[in-house]
Amino acid sequence: MPIRSALDYHNGMFRLCAMSAARFNEQHHDDSAEEVIHAAVSRFRSKPVLTTSFGIQSAVLLHMTSRIRPDIPVVWIDTGYLPPETYRYAEDLTKQFDLNLQVYQSDLSPARMEAIHGRLWERSEPEALDAYHRMRKVQPLHRAFRDLGAKIWITGVRSTQTDFRSGLDRAVRHGVMCKIHPLLHWTDDDVERYFRRWNLPRHPLESAGYRTVGDAHLSRATGNEDEPDRATRFGGKRQECGIHLPVETPPSAPLIPVTRRSHG
Repeated sequence: MPIRSALDYHNGMFRLCAMSAARFNEQHHDDSAEEVIHAAVSRFRSKPVLTTSFGIQSAVLLHMTSRIRPDIPVVWIDTGYLPPETYRYAEDLTKQFDLNLQVYQSDLSPARMEAIHGRLWERSEPEALDAYHRMRKVQPLHRAFRDLGAKIWITGVRSTQTDFRSGLDRAVRHGVMCKIHPLLHWTDDDVERYFRRWNLPRHPLESAGYRTVGDAHLSRATGNEDEPDRATRFGGKRQECGIHLPVETPPSAPLIPVTRRSHG
């Protein structure tokens, strides 16, 4: 496709998705989480996907969505650095909910990344952690969207989790995709009630004091009851890993690679 035609196409898709998200918000702002999922998979019949981290609260949206749309592709970005408990939890939930699981990883293995770029999460400059997240999470996610032809992205973010998420709507434009947040207005109590109502399996690290968990070396148990949940992630340097932040380039566009580490 010529450059001008490609730009016109993607600009048109951006506008179309923005309008679709605006209409969705008008019609479903006050709907229940289940109603939002029903609306998303029926109104946008083409190519919905659900993402999961298999984290502390992930079972809620996995259970809810799989009951409504059992065959929906469930995208899991395996960074290669998750705790053993998360890998075992993922196996259990995949079997129990009969998930259509699609696992994606970085093109660079953990060993190769560390050999070339070093242990990026240990470096002091914030760009190093951003590069780590881009390689291990953001790029594999965009590849999953391309492979699956995804147009609708259902995710479990909630407004109380981070400053950025507090400003989101039920539906937003994310590149050329429409991103749907069924649980956006849920509280921790809402999540707990759903777990108990359906007797859902718990992440093994929850009983060890984790209120949120991602990569093993970037997650820790909560120090006290007043500590914000996200302060226990990314060494307190970040609230977001980049997956949910706005995207102005289409998922098919290459992301900027991290520069090679200097050995001198």
